[in-house]
Amino acid sequence: MTRRRGVLLDVDGTLLDSNHAHARAWEEALAKEGFAPGFDRIRRLIGMGGDKVIPLLTGIPDEDPRAERLKKSRGQIFRAKYLPRLRPFPVARALLMELGRRRLVRVVASSATADDLTALLEQGGFTDQLDTTVSGDDVDRSKPDPDIVATALERAQLRPDEAVLVGDTPYDVAAARRAGVDAIAVRSGGWSDEELEGAIVIVDDVAALHARLGEFV
Repeated sequence: MTRRRGVLLDVDGTLLDSNHAHARAWEEALAKEGFAPGFDRIRRLIGMGGDKVIPLLTGIPDEDPRAERLKKSRGQIFRAKYLPRLRPFPVARALLMELGRRRLVRVVASSATADDLTALLEQGGFTDQLDTTVSGDDVDRSKPDPDIVATALERAQLRPDEAVLVGDTPYDVAAARRAGVDAIAVRSGGWSDEELEGAIVIVDDVAALHARLGEFV
């Protein structure tokens, strides 16, 4: 097996316990525009970007001005109301520090908007432990399309076989596989093992990954 030179990391549900908060923010933003798809349906889509979520929940195409208004509203609600309450998962920062100690390139690859991603990384205390980041704003298509993963590889100057992606949703696993990258799935995002099929391994959370890190990098 080619030696790993880098690790691509999702944030929401992986490093930070934020999936429910994102779903609530979407629920409130959609309600302001007269849409009520239900929390459970929204929650199942967390991990995708607004380019996917809005058309699936409302039928409004991503290029419609109403979609941009919804994205802006959701972001404002999330950052003002929910972000300050969020906490990182245990050992998340220690994992990033250990990856750095092993001289692995640490790349965030998230469907979050650039504004959200900056705020999330600051809230989690991760900013100084990352080498580069890719947000949903850096690509045309969010997960499960491979664009974010491919862009992360390019920025980190990694081949697909030199990296592994750590994520919590089926969208992370699918995006990684479509980009030719192995995926490690964590259960902390609330998905079942069956739904995370395709990952090379499934662990409870980043603390469990930290304990077994030598097996994968």
